[in-house]
Amino acid sequence: MAYQLIREQFIARSPEAVFAFFQKPENLAVITPPWLNFVIVSPTPIVMAQGLRLDYSVRPLGFRMRWTSLISEYDPPRSFVDEQVRGPYKRWHHRHEFIAKDGGMLVRDCVDYDLAFGPLGWIANAVYVRWSLKSIFDYREKIIRQMLV
Repeated sequence: MAYQLIREQFIARSPEAVFAFFQKPENLAVITPPWLNFVIVSPTPIVMAQGLRLDYSVRPLGFRMRWTSLISEYDPPRSFVDEQVRGPYKRWHHRHEFIAKDGGMLVRDCVDYDLAFGPLGWIANAVYVRWSLKSIFDYREKIIRQMLV
């Protein structure tokens, strides 16, 4: 079963400044909640480009897991897509869109994801995954608001 999360955040900064922040993979560690124990495993410096594979680890609920994302589309300064190659989801497709608006930038995140295990995946989404993703994006928006004021 497929699920979707869409979030939007307006940032009153220039499109160049906003996209520059998001195209730096190291900033992912800054905007990821500390309770996930996020660590980038890929060697640095990391240059964002189509075809980039980014390796990192997270520890949700105390269990460390590796995650590899592929930047499958890269269209600066309008959008990029990261897709899970290795990780906890059956499918993870995250489109980041940057839309100039009212002298600033509307950042839209569209996450399409699937969970494994059929009906058990549906229960996991209802009980934990949807809430967890909402919490992660709430945290992320708060930190971005503080950093890009």
